[in-house]
Amino acid sequence: MKFTYLILDVLTISIPLLRSFETEKVKFSQKWYALFPAIFLVGIIFIIWDVWFTSMGVWGFNDDYITGIRLFHLPLEEWGFFLVVPYACVFIYEVLNFFIKKDILKPFENIITIVLAACLLVIGLLNLDKYYTSITFIGTGLYLLSLFFVFKPKWLSRFYFSYTFVLIPFFIMNGILTYLPVVWYNNEENLGIRLGSIPVEDVFYGFLLLLLVVHLYEILKIKFAKSQ
Repeated sequence: MKFTYLILDVLTISIPLLRSFETEKVKFSQKWYALFPAIFLVGIIFIIWDVWFTSMGVWGFNDDYITGIRLFHLPLEEWGFFLVVPYACVFIYEVLNFFIKKDILKPFENIITIVLAACLLVIGLLNLDKYYTSITFIGTGLYLLSLFFVFKPKWLSRFYFSYTFVLIPFFIMNGILTYLPVVWYNNEENLGIRLGSIPVEDVFYGFLLLLLVVHLYEILKIKFAKSQ
C-alpha cells in the first residue's frame, strides 16, 4: 500500500503529540522551544547521511509502500521519520524522568559508556569495508567517549534507561519497515546480523540519532533557564 510508511509516521507521533498538551504532568509542549531546534539541527546531519547512503545503494526504499514524493532521493516519509521518531522518543524520555525519580542506572553509567564505546569502536574498525557498520559504530563510539571525557552530562544514565523503553516502539515500527520491506538494505554494507528483520546497525543508528537530539535538547533547556 502506497501510504504504509506515511501511516507509520502518523501513528508514531499521534499519541505523544496528543499527550503533549497535558498541563498537570509532563507539560511537554512547553519544552518545544528546546525540542524542535534540537530535532532540526540533528536532522540536518542525518538527512545528509541518509541522502549519501541512499545514493550509494547502502539502503533504499520500496516504491510499493511510499507515496512517491521524493526530495534529494529521499521519500517524503523518510523526511518525516527524522521529525516523528525523535519527537516520540524524547517524549518517552521526559515521561520516564517525570514518573521515575530515581536515577536507576547512575551507578553503572561509566561502565556502560566505556564498555559500549569500546565494543562499538572495535567492531567498527574491524569492518571498515562495510559503510553502515563502520560509520555508525565508530561515530557512536567516538561520541560516547566525548560525553565521557569532555561533556560529562548529568542525564546520560537516564538516557540509557529511557532507550531501553524506546526500543519497544522501535522494534515495532522498524520491524514493519524492514519486514515488508519498506526499507531495504545492501547486506554487503552491514554485518548481516538481523534482530528479526532489523539490521543490528539500526539499533545504534537510532541510538546515536536520539543521543544527539537529547544532548542538544538538554543544552537548550539549560540555556533558556539561565536567560530567564
